[in-house]
Amino acid sequence: MLVKNNYNSILYFLKYMWFDILIIVIYAIIIGTIDHNTFLKKISIPLPITAITGTIVSLLLAFRTAQSYDRWWEARKIWGEIVNDSRTLIRQIKQFLPNTDSDKELIDFAERQIIWCYALSDSLRKKQFSTIVSLYLEKNKIKANNIPAKLLNVHCERLASLATKFNLNDNKQVQIDTTISRLNDAMGKCERIKNTVFPKSYSLLIHFLIYVLASILPFGLDDNYPILEILLTIIIPLLLIAVEQTAIIMQDPFENQPTDIPMTTLCEVIENNISEIISNKTIELPKNTNTYYLK
Repeated sequence: MLVKNNYNSILYFLKYMWFDILIIVIYAIIIGTIDHNTFLKKISIPLPITAITGTIVSLLLAFRTAQSYDRWWEARKIWGEIVNDSRTLIRQIKQFLPNTDSDKELIDFAERQIIWCYALSDSLRKKQFSTIVSLYLEKNKIKANNIPAKLLNVHCERLASLATKFNLNDNKQVQIDTTISRLNDAMGKCERIKNTVFPKSYSLLIHFLIYVLASILPFGLDDNYPILEILLTIIIPLLLIAVEQTAIIMQDPFENQPTDIPMTTLCEVIENNISEIISNKTIELPKNTNTYYLK
């Protein structure tokens, strides 16, 4: 799935806020209107109270956003490691195996590593495997509850077989096995991020406090400028809600959303890099466009 322009991505973001926008706009207009014509005109909340509430919300939002970004950045670093270790694995196989009678084994490892990357990407998004993965699994009769883990197990089984067939020394075998272990660690880290849910109570607390701030804000502003009062009652809470929604969207980097890690793009990079390694030919990469993947 692609987002073709910034306009679409803005609409994607706003669809999470439309209800809050509607509620706050209606509240601001109603309160801003009757505040000058009814008994509410006599109600005045000291500005320091509003400021303290705003400060509390800001601190909570800062922590929330930092935690969400840490999850996103950790996920991106993990996939950077997957890119590097995928290249390293195939380079080691190519370097350590004899130049003769090993092409089939090299291609077998390369194909399985490419499929592993795509399978991990699909499993993290909890969607059906792509066609390339499904065809490979069917062809090789691979079945398991955790397909990426199964593919790494096949890596290890083939490594043991190659060590016997080509008489690999222990040092070479350990180096390759270490690379496979790093791929397994990266998979586990991704699963940890995917399966660890951010506490719902924390999000509810922030959202509640934002609405508290929106409720008392009109009564702490100058009544001499009703239009400005209405605008501030709308803008300030919505800015805080926008920050909150940014953190909520960013906290799950494997949900197939615009803010996610571009896993499919990274898989394509891995596929091209591995193909170059085993063929010694430069492969043309996909052309850069103004679009970006929702991975």
